[in-house]
Amino acid sequence: MGFRCGIVGLPNVGKSTLFNALTETQAAQAANYPFCTIEPNVGQVGVPDPRLDEIARIAGSAKIVPTQLAFVDIAGLVKGASKGEGLGNQFLGNIREVDAIVHVLRCFEDDDIQHVANKVDPLADAEVVETELLMADLESLEKRVPAAAKRATTGDKESKLIASVLGQALELLREGKPARLTQPQDDEEARVFAQAQLLTAKPILYVCNVAEEDAATGNDLSAKVFAKAEAEGAQAVVVSAAIESEIVAMAPEDRTDFLNELGLEESGLARVIRAGYELLGLKTFFTAGPKEARAWTFPNGAKAPQAAGEIHTDFERGFIRAETIAYDDYVALGGEGPAREAGKLRQEGKEYVVKDGDVMLFKFNV
Repeated sequence: MGFRCGIVGLPNVGKSTLFNALTETQAAQAANYPFCTIEPNVGQVGVPDPRLDEIARIAGSAKIVPTQLAFVDIAGLVKGASKGEGLGNQFLGNIREVDAIVHVLRCFEDDDIQHVANKVDPLADAEVVETELLMADLESLEKRVPAAAKRATTGDKESKLIASVLGQALELLREGKPARLTQPQDDEEARVFAQAQLLTAKPILYVCNVAEEDAATGNDLSAKVFAKAEAEGAQAVVVSAAIESEIVAMAPEDRTDFLNELGLEESGLARVIRAGYELLGLKTFFTAGPKEARAWTFPNGAKAPQAAGEIHTDFERGFIRAETIAYDDYVALGGEGPAREAGKLRQEGKEYVVKDGDVMLFKFNV
């Protein structure tokens, strides 16, 4: 299952610097001028999860394989992007292909780094990007909804469904509200809404890029962003992209001491990755053995056969049952064998809804 988070924002807010740190590469050129990133860069990153390390220790696993997210570095948007300004149309197309948006906002002052509006105002920056996404969706639906409504008059049920669901989204957009506030009533409406790939339907994580001295506590600018996120039901995290760049250049054994000196318990990147994972409504189950301990991603609410399919389609197709141990039981009892003896290993069937942290072994026959 490939989930992609697109990193967006105005030019020179720290997107490429953050991306480079996320992927521990210099794949994205971080330069101090607009449009230095023309093609989107994609990097896979492991999702930090201390539970996996503990499971691997107990199972004596030779290898640890975390679950992963893809982050896409999308070049900076500018005002008028929805009308093709800058490299807008191309960038909007790249955003359409991701599952969630990581919106980087500049929350630091630095006279050496040019700002496209010549002022530091993260809420104004956010509004510029949000307006361009909204205008692009509005233009799209103002063509699609009337066309679907016209076809619906011939008795076409699918067109009637499309006109109804996307008509609701269009009304929201005309009011200046994002399409994500649309509320599909059933699976069919949800399918139509998802297929529309509306830019403002995507969940958003705001990343407040602050100066090094504000990395632990944030600042007045980041506080405004957090208030905005809370009002929208979105998420926000504070990161110093400059610090993250320093951390990834260090030897792993030196990173903890460096973070402690700055008053940080963990890297900002770890918070970004986990927040992105949660933003997408994802959960984790584990498999463990002498060869490897591995984390697997599944959507919240998935049943056992669906989770098995994340490992291999044959597992889902020929699913028989899942031997399941809750993470807390696995750790408290010391692994699969003791959990089995204590009666904490459960045989779960096709209707079992997988829980976050389950340690699982699937039985299948193809």
